[in-house]
Amino acid sequence: MKKTALIILFISFAFKLSAQQVNIIPQPVEVRPGAFPNDTFTIDKNTIIFATTKSTTNSAQYLADYIQKYYNLKLKITDKPNEVSKAKMITLVVNNKLYANPNRYFVSVLSSTINAGSSSEQGLFYAVQSIIQLLPTSNTSSTLVIPSVDIIDYPRFDYRGMHLDVSRHFFDVAFVKKYIDYLALHKMNYFHWHLTDDHGWRIEIKKYPKLTEIGAWRNGSIIGLWPGKGNENIKYEVLPAEIKITPKDAIIKTDGIRHGGFYTQEEIKDVIDYATKRYITIIPEIEMPAHSMALLAAYPELGTEPTKKYAVAETWGMMNKYNNVLQPTEKTFKFLEDVLTEVMALFPSQYIHIGGDEASKVWWRSSPVAQQIMKDNNIKDESALQSYFIHRIEKLVNTKGKTIIGWDEILDGGLAPNAIVMSWRGEKGGIAAAKEKHKVIMTPENMMYFNHKQFLQDDSLAAAKYSPLENVYKYDPVPAELNAEQAKYIWGAQGNLWSEYIANPAKAEYQLFPRLDALSEILWSPKEKRNYPDFLNRLKTQFKRYDLMNINYSQRYLTEKP
Repeated sequence: MKKTALIILFISFAFKLSAQQVNIIPQPVEVRPGAFPNDTFTIDKNTIIFATTKSTTNSAQYLADYIQKYYNLKLKITDKPNEVSKAKMITLVVNNKLYANPNRYFVSVLSSTINAGSSSEQGLFYAVQSIIQLLPTSNTSSTLVIPSVDIIDYPRFDYRGMHLDVSRHFFDVAFVKKYIDYLALHKMNYFHWHLTDDHGWRIEIKKYPKLTEIGAWRNGSIIGLWPGKGNENIKYEVLPAEIKITPKDAIIKTDGIRHGGFYTQEEIKDVIDYATKRYITIIPEIEMPAHSMALLAAYPELGTEPTKKYAVAETWGMMNKYNNVLQPTEKTFKFLEDVLTEVMALFPSQYIHIGGDEASKVWWRSSPVAQQIMKDNNIKDESALQSYFIHRIEKLVNTKGKTIIGWDEILDGGLAPNAIVMSWRGEKGGIAAAKEKHKVIMTPENMMYFNHKQFLQDDSLAAAKYSPLENVYKYDPVPAELNAEQAKYIWGAQGNLWSEYIANPAKAEYQLFPRLDALSEILWSPKEKRNYPDFLNRLKTQFKRYDLMNINYSQRYLTEKP
């Protein structure tokens, strides 16, 4: 207890901000020179990491692994006080009496020690991320010199999320783990894993093996932006006459290259364990009732045209909005119950994302079976049928003690009682849900879709929209029209990385960085501390760290503005 009291004393000094050498992203709540500002702490091969309790071991190991990987310094970890009495050490503390807020932490750098602590394991892990960002950006020396500094910090929002679409293009386990590490560095705490869509089913379901045997593979991918110009037509399924989606002379061309892959349940467990050690919750997404062409290719009897031979989709863009949907029959609900039961058994997350977006109502409208279901259940129209579908799934998920998240279309026809809304079509859906006292995650497309171009004249193929770094940074997740009570339902925000035009890890990183830095700051740092010129200045150091870590990023920010 004396040691803890001494640590708290060290961080209680009040000094004016002078932290040009401290370039942490996201910006901490409070950064000030240490008690002896001219001091520095030097890490060398004799430095010891003192893990004071078992609850600090995970963060201690993470820090030691990082330093060994990027600086080739192997630091000893110990929980024995007698081994650190005369050594220069990094002391890690978890004490539930430190703070009421479990995400709050402190870091105090002195000449003889670095002290870091929190009332929780995840809070200490955030402290370690700040220590990592105090380290030099070069590994050419055998010692690492850190400035004397005090940090007190905690997040603004409880939900700080990032999404990855692995359906359009599959990313292996090794990259998914890297992606999780990128989120950890930025103190993000939710990873939204988009596992199923029209273009591929990526998660093993033991009861329904055809989902991966058939649904995980497609025979080609569209070339260029939709609708493209080429010399080969692709034949679409016959759509109801009311859908007119292409100019008469539009020609769609695909590359004819088989693409696919999926994660076994053992691989899923491995990734979950990896994320858990980084205090990141993985939210799986199983799309329904639309974005289900990969599912229907495997089990066509669940569609509105059960005798049709469906195929895993090869095109994206506008065609997404008009692909077939699941038929809301008891057979379909039993199938989804089986699938979700396996998914919920795998993922410890309290939350399951069930999609709910872009369900074209024309299929139900032209289906005698769907129309009879509506009649039997006194459902007035197809929007209400969508609501009926989502309500049924929510009841199933709730029986397992979990909560659904859906895109803002789940508001159509009436919102399910306990659902969380992820607002992507602007803020309107999120505002409506917050006013109904539902939790909201803001992810409006114009600011939060990182598959959009960062520059108007971009040097690589991307979605034909524009979302520059400054727009991301200046976005505030709490809409001005909400009053203080309604604003409490804004749980946080999320960035989305859709992979239509992202076929490899280098491109994923290029689209992600540095917009992830901006996202992390709007979700973590106090609103009043946000300063775009200061952020850009700190970003220069962050880019050097990315070079050290061999992360690909959009280097044009070094030489020009978007």
